[in-house]
Formats: sequence, C-alpha cells, structure tokens
Amino acid sequence: MILNKNLRTQMSEITSTLMSSGAAAATVAIQKALKEMPARMGKPFGVHEGMPDFVTDLLASLGVMSPKGISTLDQPLSEHEQKLSPVPEKEGIEKSEGQFLTKSFTNHAGTRDYKVYIPSSYHGEAVPVIVMLHGCTQNPDDFARGTCMNAVAEEKKCFVVYPAQSQSANSSKCWNWFKAIDQQRDQGEPSIIAGITQQVISDYKLDRRRVYVAGLSSGGAMAIIMGATYPDLYAAVGVHSGLPYGSAQDLPSAFAAMRGAKPGINGKLRTSDADTRLSSIPLIVFHGDSDTTVHSSNADQLIKQSVSPKEVAADRIALHAIVQEGKVPNGHAYTRTLYQDENSRTVAENWVIHGAGHAWAGGSRRGSYTDAKGPDASKEMVRFFYTQSNTYRFIAKIKLNI
Repeated sequence: MILNKNLRTQMSEITSTLMSSGAAAATVAIQKALKEMPARMGKPFGVHEGMPDFVTDLLASLGVMSPKGISTLDQPLSEHEQKLSPVPEKEGIEKSEGQFLTKSFTNHAGTRDYKVYIPSSYHGEAVPVIVMLHGCTQNPDDFARGTCMNAVAEEKKCFVVYPAQSQSANSSKCWNWFKAIDQQRDQGEPSIIAGITQQVISDYKLDRRRVYVAGLSSGGAMAIIMGATYPDLYAAVGVHSGLPYGSAQDLPSAFAAMRGAKPGINGKLRTSDADTRLSSIPLIVFHGDSDTTVHSSNADQLIKQSVSPKEVAADRIALHAIVQEGKVPNGHAYTRTLYQDENSRTVAENWVIHGAGHAWAGGSRRGSYTDAKGPDASKEMVRFFYTQSNTYRFIAKIKLNI
C-alpha cells in the first residue's frame, strides 16, 4: 500500500520518538497513529483486520517488538506511559562567570538559533571552540545545564557553541542524521552547523586549528557526520550514545541501526576518499552498555570507522590498543580503550560504561538525559580534544595492530 502524506509524517516522528525515549514511547506514538489512521483513510479497520500488515512487518523485522508484542498496541495509552522514565525537572540555569548569548544563523539550507558561551577569561585571544549538539527533545539551555560544559569551558578557557534544532525541521527536535541530504557537505543541516561554527570563529577570532564537535544521541550521530564531511574544520569529534556515519538513510534503516544492525556507508554518500576521511578523525566515544535506545554496538562501529586499516598508501601507521578498567566512586564501572600510534599518541578512545543507559555520563540532574554516576564525559572529552589540532593529520594511513 502507498502511505498517505500524514502517515509518512507520523512514521518519521515515530523514528524521532524511538531515538529520544525508546521503544515504549515509540509504541505510544504508533498506537496514536493507528487510531487516527482509519478516519484519514475514510473507512474503519474491520474487526479482524487489525493494523495494516506493513506496520506489523516493519515493527517485527526491525526488532522494535516481536509479532506477539505487537498486540499490546491495543492496550490503553496509560499502560505504556507508566513504563516511561520521567524527565528530570528543569531548574534554573546556574549563573556563570562568563556570557551565554543567543544568536542566529541563516544560509541556503535554513535558519537555526544557537547559543554561545564566552568564558570570563576571554579577552580577544585565539582560544579553542567546542560545538555541542543536543539530543532529541533537548535544547541548548537544557544540554548546557545537563553536561556542565560551560563550567568546563570556564576552567579550560574555551568557547562552547550550542546549535538548536528547530521543531519545524524535526518535531522531536532531533538532528536529522538519517536523511541523505543531512549527511553531506554543503547540504542540509551539516551546512548550517558548519556555518554557525565558522561564524563564531570569525566573529571572535578563535583558533581555527582547535575546533571540536561533540553530541549526544542524534547529536552524536550528527557530530560524526560533521567530522566526516568537514575534516578541514573540526580537529576531533566526541560521540556520546550516537551512531556511525552513514548508518541510516531512511526510516527503516534508522530503526535497524538503533537496534544494532551492522551499518554500511550509504553508496550515495561514499566517495573515493570516504574511508580516508573517516579514519583521519580523532575520535572519543562514550556509550552505556545498558542503553536500550541506541544499542551499544554502535560505539564499536564508530571506533572501527576511525581506526580500521585503510589500503590508501604503501606507508601506514600501526595503532595499538591499551585497555584500562576503572570505576567511579559510588558510580559506574567502565572499560576505556585507547588507540595509540607508534609515538604513544592517543588518536581514539572508547569508553564503555557498565550498567549505564541512554544518558550523558557524569552529567547534572539539572538537565535531561544525564547520569550523575559518571565518568565525567564532558571533562574527558575536553581533555582528549586538547591533545588534538588540525596541525596533526597523520592517521589517515593506518594499520590496526592489536
């Protein structure tokens, strides 16, 4: 059957809901769509007809729920809503010593607002800048509050930029990481985020060699897209609970990727130097191994994109892995894997946080989707970023040796 426009829109929104709140919330959205669908189609479902086969097949094949579990869509909404974890109450934004300004950027792809944090110690010198991409349902204030990145910026003397996804672009305010046009240089959302970055650098004369991008969930998926499409702009990437570059191109592949299906780079996006660009990105990854929204295998795929062997030249640099086990006092245990070159310089890190779900590690309860049990992802990302600059582009030709 051919989906009408309204249903296609709702299915897109369901993808966003799954990304932001998990399968239970997506079930609620699916039920709402199906209850409204008969009226839109001009006839009710028959007594034995149930939901359309394409919905059943889609949900079952993508693993959102088993065929048996699909019958639970007939339960009252309240039964599903009771299963959802409440979002922490929003509190007032803490006063900081620096400035937190609201700005806007427009180009051919659209307009986005953004916020920029200026540390109190800034007096016009060329300092680093970190671009922070929020997750679904979030906004710059919420994300800044939850990650405490402004406090880190105050300590480390750097700017922080928070682009804001508009609700008109995505009803759940997710970055559209699964749309082909939003995975390409000079197109869609990547062009807007890069434009915001370049505008802030130009306005404040910041250090172009030390520009970094990080994000959570859909923001993490967009962060790696930014690193892959603008390697000349960003010196390193941080991905928290995100997905690999090119892991989805539409609704079904987005569901599948989030459930842990092995990705392949979209053929439409792949160019002759795609592998080189991916492997030249210094990368730090955080992911909870109990994440039920974005499967933790996506972290492994991100690391593979960054450190896999590339047959791009005769001379290749061997990386070796160092595995460290640790535990935050009264918090989560974690496994940290460092990938180092022959000069013992770390070019990639993978943090697996044991028992953690879909939340920013070490974040404040003052923001949404945070886990105060650590480790402190914000501080660790900035530590890693400060070891990287665009002066160093030497891991494009590598051979993994572990």
